[in-house]
Amino acid sequence: MRTRVWLRPRIIDRYLLGEVAISFIAATIILLMVLVGGAVADLLNKIARGRIPADLLFTLIGLRTVGTLTILMPLATLLGVLLGYGRLWRDSEMAVLQSSGLDLEGLIRPLALFVVPTMLLVGTISFWLGPAADRLAQELLTEASRSLIVAGLEPGKFVDLPNRDGVIYVGEMSADGTRFKRMFIQSERPDTRDHNKTRIDVITATHGFLYHDADGIGRYMALIDGFRVEGRLGQDDFRLMKFARNDIKLPDSDNNENETVAKRSAPTGVLLAAPDDPVMNAELHWRLAAPLSVLVLTLLALPLSKSSPREPRYARMLIALLVWLIYYNGLLFGRSWIAQGKLAAVFGLWWVYLPAIAIALWLLWSSQRLQRPRARKA
Repeated sequence: MRTRVWLRPRIIDRYLLGEVAISFIAATIILLMVLVGGAVADLLNKIARGRIPADLLFTLIGLRTVGTLTILMPLATLLGVLLGYGRLWRDSEMAVLQSSGLDLEGLIRPLALFVVPTMLLVGTISFWLGPAADRLAQELLTEASRSLIVAGLEPGKFVDLPNRDGVIYVGEMSADGTRFKRMFIQSERPDTRDHNKTRIDVITATHGFLYHDADGIGRYMALIDGFRVEGRLGQDDFRLMKFARNDIKLPDSDNNENETVAKRSAPTGVLLAAPDDPVMNAELHWRLAAPLSVLVLTLLALPLSKSSPREPRYARMLIALLVWLIYYNGLLFGRSWIAQGKLAAVFGLWWVYLPAIAIALWLLWSSQRLQRPRARKA
């Protein structure tokens, strides 16, 4: 019977839940715009440097957004509770509700109806959707890095060399961007013997192809049947060389397919099957931290939202953001220590959760305790 009462929202529960939900949605949209804006700027910079293809921009933005939700939604929950309940305190609505019999349990009921579904959603993203999005992004970058089009090369057009002073020209290119004809490369660099002088290199080739190193990361252009002219500008020491094949290394793509990243994007089942791997243990605890943070930050936000009508509007928000910053950095340090083997995996990140929960419960107890009236002086 008690469970049915809790599952059946009252009018006041729906009202409080609506206040928190509206504030949570607003905070989520604002934080999402900030994070997506930073991701777009980063991706555009990498596209300009020829690190990733332009046609993957919106796909990568979407995949990155999925991963950032595990950080964004716990913070949005903290701000949602703080703003929703804080407005009720400032407008004296909470005082009226408490005088009508609304106790601490009545304040927690709508939060429980909000937090439980949010924890389930964040847990689903953290354990399944987020890693799957990371793996898909890595697969797309791996496939795209096998094409010269990623480096910004277009047939019949002179293109600036990424991170270098010079240009490159390709006469023809295959549809997949792996083979080309009539290549011309001109680059300049400071002379190692005399920094006041500039060396120039001009390379031509009749045809060639793109291939990857043995590690699958490094990219090279194999130039076939060509000439190379190099020397210092203003000097008469130019050299002319003919080659049958000349390999040139391209800038590394942003395919961070190293061991650590591969483990962090691994499916949750793989993490559970490797209890002796510190990196996988750290990633498992990090994924668990996302849904638990929703609960911990909600408990912290409840007492922090209590304010007087004359208190500055955003004073408590600054305190809440400072609390979140300390809490989040504690999670980051714990993740790093577990991955490095400095902290046993059995301790996990509980040494961050438990003190935060203890502080939240103490603040709740302090906020509900009635102050003793002061004795009048005779």
